[in-house]
Amino acid sequence: MSLKTRILEDVKGAMKARAAERLSTLRMLTAAMKQKEVDERVELDDAAILAIVEKLIKQRREAIGQFEAGGRADLAAAEKAEIEVLSAYLPAPLSEAEIAAAIEEALVAAAAQTAKDMGRVMALLKPRLAGRADFSLVSAQVKARLAG
Repeated sequence: MSLKTRILEDVKGAMKARAAERLSTLRMLTAAMKQKEVDERVELDDAAILAIVEKLIKQRREAIGQFEAGGRADLAAAEKAEIEVLSAYLPAPLSEAEIAAAIEEALVAAAAQTAKDMGRVMALLKPRLAGRADFSLVSAQVKARLAG
């Protein structure tokens, strides 16, 4: 079952269960997917849908920080609930050892020696780790390896 089909089935399930918060989050996700399809005139594959889910989760995390700084715990809690719903569509995250191994392989494949080679290394890692690792952490690890 494709990711898109799974999401649409979950929307129907949330409607039947009268799960208003879950339904709202899933409708927001399907709207983002449809918007991308209309804008680019393409049918989204699983990788494109994962990119949308990651983007929405990133937006929610940023909003949580702002809400907490503003003393709005109620709004931060709502954003956290949305992240939980969206996270169900991400693949299982990689362990630190798996990420380190992927970084080592990319460093060898790109013949990276200095920080100038970081772009090539990240380009190799992006498709392999998409949706399964936090790229801000991956980037920091790659930078540390190239600096040391």
